[in-house]
Amino acid sequence: MICVLLVAGHGTLLESEIKNEATGLYSHLEGIPKALLPGVGGKKILDFWWEVVNMRHLFNEVYLITNADKYKYYERWATANDFPAENIINDGSTTSDTQIGAVADLELVARSKKFSDDVMVIAGDMLCEDLNFDIAEVLKFFKFKMGELAIYYEMEEGEKTESRGIVEVCPHTHRISKFYEKPSAGATVSRLASVVFYCFQRNTLPTLGKYLSHYPQVNDRGLGKYMEWLISEANIPVFGMKLPTGFQLIGQVGLSEYKKWLALYSSKQHGVAVKQMTCRSYARAGIMGNPSDGFNGKTIAMTISNFWADVTIHESKKVVLVPHPLNDPTEFGSLQDLHGISRKEGYLGGLRLLQATCKKFYQYCSEQGIALAKRNFTLKYDTNIPRQVGLAGSSAIVSATLKCLMKFYDLIDDDLPKPLRANFILNVESEELIITAGLQDRVVQVYEGLVYMDFSKELMEKQGYGSYINMDVNCLPNFWLAYMGDPSDSGKIHSNVRQRWLNDDSEVGKAMQTFAELTDLAKIAIESGNWNELFELMNKNFELRRSIYTDSCLGEGNLRMVQLGRKFGSAVKLPGSGGAVIGLCLDPDNQVELKKAFQEAGFVICDIVPYVP
Repeated sequence: MICVLLVAGHGTLLESEIKNEATGLYSHLEGIPKALLPGVGGKKILDFWWEVVNMRHLFNEVYLITNADKYKYYERWATANDFPAENIINDGSTTSDTQIGAVADLELVARSKKFSDDVMVIAGDMLCEDLNFDIAEVLKFFKFKMGELAIYYEMEEGEKTESRGIVEVCPHTHRISKFYEKPSAGATVSRLASVVFYCFQRNTLPTLGKYLSHYPQVNDRGLGKYMEWLISEANIPVFGMKLPTGFQLIGQVGLSEYKKWLALYSSKQHGVAVKQMTCRSYARAGIMGNPSDGFNGKTIAMTISNFWADVTIHESKKVVLVPHPLNDPTEFGSLQDLHGISRKEGYLGGLRLLQATCKKFYQYCSEQGIALAKRNFTLKYDTNIPRQVGLAGSSAIVSATLKCLMKFYDLIDDDLPKPLRANFILNVESEELIITAGLQDRVVQVYEGLVYMDFSKELMEKQGYGSYINMDVNCLPNFWLAYMGDPSDSGKIHSNVRQRWLNDDSEVGKAMQTFAELTDLAKIAIESGNWNELFELMNKNFELRRSIYTDSCLGEGNLRMVQLGRKFGSAVKLPGSGGAVIGLCLDPDNQVELKKAFQEAGFVICDIVPYVP
């Protein structure tokens, strides 16, 4: 691979304003080309790009093309920065009136140096917000796609699309469908800005000469115009890769812009090393329809603020995953203590969830063309969600970890939209850790609050996810939650139902359809405040589940909690896979006695406090 740094532009506006600046504060920068002005972190702008591409294992050669007017400046820079002076190409232009254009500059260096390899082209005078992105990820994606590649970023508020090359990118194939060079307002709704940061296959390089022969005017010889032609007229596949960072000082800019963006990016960079973030995801309680979420059914569930998982991330020299002192024990008081903890808690703590999420996150970003900054981190977690009682404790840790990673690497919602985020969390558990689960928990933990979910086969096959609607969580009645202190009798909850469903068992298929119908009725009951109707529907939900899964699979502990709740006039069902029950008691007097009975029976009981996002 060959890299070409383009610095042949004539920055007449910036140079003129520096020269005429009244205070004299910038007089020491007079005549200096834009690429050699101070950038973020005290380095020259070009210093940053040279550090990024100065990797012999990635690039066979790095060339720099400039103009005759500034050639000596770059020759002096090369001497001081161990850049091979013989790799500086002079295009002969001395003013903006005699410039030949970026396409001609690239064609000049490719022809004169007889390129026979793929080429990366970068404007060496762009100011980059993040000094730590990984150039190797760009090359990896370029080789994976086997097509031309254009880097783009999400424009900041206040940036005008008329000043950039704007791309429209297919979210599935990552192919650029439209390229607008400095479009007029309203030409596109996209705010994805392409910059002079491209990868070209060696077989595409001859199109440079072809383009130049068709467009002799220098105003048409910018690389943006060439990319527009390559996509729209030459019909050559060009793919897009997003960098979660910003780029500025592109083209003709003034002193005020230079000062503004340098100050902003410097302040952001100054705070990176000390940045620490904690993200929280909440436990889930299924109100209606579960467990049909894994069987193309419908459910209603809510996040509850009684229980949560926190994950904290901060920058560090290496990637470090910190074991939880309680959930990932490595020291024990005795062999007997180890035996007791292992028997009760099992061997699977939260550390594997952090690791699997990180692995899947890197894989997703690589496949989606999102280049991550070269920054390492330390992750640690804490949770008060009771284990093995079906309150979505594992997915809460995965969800909170994903939130941290997205914030740490500056990903936005569009990079991983909510419906796909829920799929991502499920895939971490089902594909990486072989945990049998449905989408409900992950959806409600992503959307938060009270959520109605439709997982119909038609929707799932058409778009890869269901229909998810946030409902008004403030309108809910008072629910209570009880769970086992020792949930050893709550397993086997799925039994052979999934296999029967896969075999088109009519009884299971009808049951899942009925779960969906109950959910639709429950949605109406909640929206109309008909708590008596919701009461009956919750009981029907449990009885239907009981008929399909049988008492032996539900377990004695779950059945005891349901029976005890009903004894005191509550509607009762399982909020998850087992180990806990959710109840609706419409008589406040009965609820007092109900709590006492559960406590005396050795269960933990509490009033549910819905989480309001």
